[in-house]
Amino acid sequence: MTALLEARNISKVYTAGSFGKKTSNTALDRMSLLIDEENPSVTVVAGESGSGKTTLAHLLLGVIEPTAGQLLYRGKDMSEMNADEHRVFRREVQAIFQDPFEAYNPFHKVDRVLIKPLRNFGIGGSDRERRQIIAEALEAVGLHPEDTLGRYPHQLSGGQRQRIMVARAMALKPRIIIADEPVSMVDASLRATILESLLRLNKELGISLVYITHDLTTAYQVGDNILVLYRGDVTELGDVDKVIKDPKHPYTHLLVDSIPIANPSHRWGKVGDVLATDDENDIVSDGCKFVGRCVHAMPICSTQRVPTYRTDAHRGVACYLYQESPAMKPEDLPHMMSEVALHNRSNQNGE
Repeated sequence: MTALLEARNISKVYTAGSFGKKTSNTALDRMSLLIDEENPSVTVVAGESGSGKTTLAHLLLGVIEPTAGQLLYRGKDMSEMNADEHRVFRREVQAIFQDPFEAYNPFHKVDRVLIKPLRNFGIGGSDRERRQIIAEALEAVGLHPEDTLGRYPHQLSGGQRQRIMVARAMALKPRIIIADEPVSMVDASLRATILESLLRLNKELGISLVYITHDLTTAYQVGDNILVLYRGDVTELGDVDKVIKDPKHPYTHLLVDSIPIANPSHRWGKVGDVLATDDENDIVSDGCKFVGRCVHAMPICSTQRVPTYRTDAHRGVACYLYQESPAMKPEDLPHMMSEVALHNRSNQNGE
């Protein structure tokens, strides 16, 4: 199994303040992830606001550096890459961010965000060839070039602007797309179109996706496997079907119970596994960060870092409720995720 992009035990700590009154916030704590080169997958990273999702996206894109741990691309530490290697990484790992308007300069037509990257990376021998590449990419995401090009960002809808960002990424022929909440700011009617475009990139072009979201409904629709984050820690991971249909960790229960259901008799918050409060004072330096909200909390939860227990072949849960299951080594977690993705793809292909 060849790793295309790999995060090894990475952490990110932000500090603030001065004159000896510095405070720190651990946005991501000893997390590992592996994107397999030979088996393109859709990996979902889910969690509520403040869980560390966007920090992870910025780390994987090389926008920020980890405080600890390693980020590797094609087996090489990103901090040791030369200029040419960084250039390849920048083309092969593309981003789609949450707000489709912030990616544009309002003084330029949208053509600029499409053709400039192609010129920068030397894709297409002439502008005429590049415009053909752009036209094909726009058509692939459901946009008509004649109705899109030549316009300013404010002349297009949010859904159109976001699909242009998908087309921009696709035109560069990347190996990985990091999509950070790509449909959270568009109308519900357009979410399916954008998600379908992303899935087509994965299935037809072999592009791996890291899909970052707080929305477990779309996570279930697009993902092969899932990482659930809470305050920088991975609480549950594995097969997206198992994790969402039958959550094990109390925090995952909370997220799943928050999914709206079209049933007036259904009452939210009846899961019975969590308390409503989320006081900063309840966050412990050692042990489970969810302990202050969990009705199942035990003394050990506040004193020792929770291992990830393998509750079945395709799932790991960081909770002492499952301490009778075998504990996994940190380096085994990303490999299990890759195995899950491969297993699901084999089932989809009828192998």
